[in-house]
Amino acid sequence: MARILLGVSGGIAAYKALETVRLATLVGHAVRVIQTPTSRRFVGEASFAAITGAPVLTSEFEPDPARGAYPGEPVPERAPISHLALVERADAYLVAPATANTIAKLAGGHADSLLTTAALAATCPVLVAPAMNNRMYLHAATQANLRTLAARGVIVIPPGTGQLASHGEHGVGRLPEPPQLLAAVERALAAAHGPLTGTRVLVTAGGTQEPIDAVRFLGNRSSGRMGFALAARAAARGAEVTVIAANVGLEPPAAATVVPVQTAAQLTDACVRQFDHADVLLMAAAVADFRPAAPAPGKLKKTAADAPTTLALEPTEDVLSALAARRRPGQLIVGFAAEHGAGASAYGREKLERKRLDAIVVNDVSQPGIGFGAADNEVLILTRDGAERQVDRAPKETVADAILDEVQRLRAQQVGDGAAPFDRARS
Repeated sequence: MARILLGVSGGIAAYKALETVRLATLVGHAVRVIQTPTSRRFVGEASFAAITGAPVLTSEFEPDPARGAYPGEPVPERAPISHLALVERADAYLVAPATANTIAKLAGGHADSLLTTAALAATCPVLVAPAMNNRMYLHAATQANLRTLAARGVIVIPPGTGQLASHGEHGVGRLPEPPQLLAAVERALAAAHGPLTGTRVLVTAGGTQEPIDAVRFLGNRSSGRMGFALAARAAARGAEVTVIAANVGLEPPAAATVVPVQTAAQLTDACVRQFDHADVLLMAAAVADFRPAAPAPGKLKKTAADAPTTLALEPTEDVLSALAARRRPGQLIVGFAAEHGAGASAYGREKLERKRLDAIVVNDVSQPGIGFGAADNEVLILTRDGAERQVDRAPKETVADAILDEVQRLRAQQVGDGAAPFDRARS
């Protein structure tokens, strides 16, 4: 995980910076915070310190009790120069919210605060998230300053449009939501350091719905949380991510291209179109094994004389096996198996071999608090080389990182072997 430095300037949107820090620490990043004196009128440093587990600095003349260290790092024996140490060690520096005043100072190269001084000393990616009244944001001076920063390589995160702090005002200038801010930081980190940079990852998420009639369907309880977590964490590692989302009602990952589908047939068609361009397939969607053989074009009436009392089903295509059979050398395929009760591991290993996968992620959905719709998961990762990795109950983002660690390990083996483990020559 990365070391992120957050600079908070004085605006009402500073409250969103707190949630940004919480989300960043939740996925394992180490965060330090610099505040301008004015920002403390909106959010106190104690709040940031409580979430990050590290002291907050507001002045270059203020001693840093952590001596430039980030959470989880040992404190150096020698005190560094405070306005250089934090940004020197940072992997990314995000200024959010960035007020019109702060943006003007950054564009002018001013160094009149710890926040602006650190920006001048930064060699890591620097991101600026403007937040202000729409008239201030659209003013020619602010726009010129943002163009100046962008021309110097600063990443400007565009503000959103909506209700502003001033009562009754609506327009551009809202600070993006915390997940969007974190996604922007992780994209910048990935571009500079990501282990999956240049890798194209295809993820399926959610659960398919097979029509019975115009209003009813056969479906499952998959929410898409696991698939979306995989997509977000893969993008954070630098991957180019496409998600085929089957009936997912969640906010999509900011850094991924999302292709919405409904049925197993639509998901299959989308996978076929996207698969040849992918280096990695993460098949996390719960795809129906059966569908109604003859769905009614209208709504079936319970009171109708010819109301059906049985439902004829037909099997859907085994999309995972079909894709595995047409894989090119170098492609890596990970399947998922949601099992219920004893025997999950044995079934997962059998499915791994039968479908010729590189890895399979098995979870027992009979356990309370994990699996469908839950924020947490607990899985067993089985791989083609015989390895097994147990991931104990954790947020799905953490589980996604464990899965991606195995993906990277297997891809490294492919590079060493010079071919995919199950290429067409072996079929």
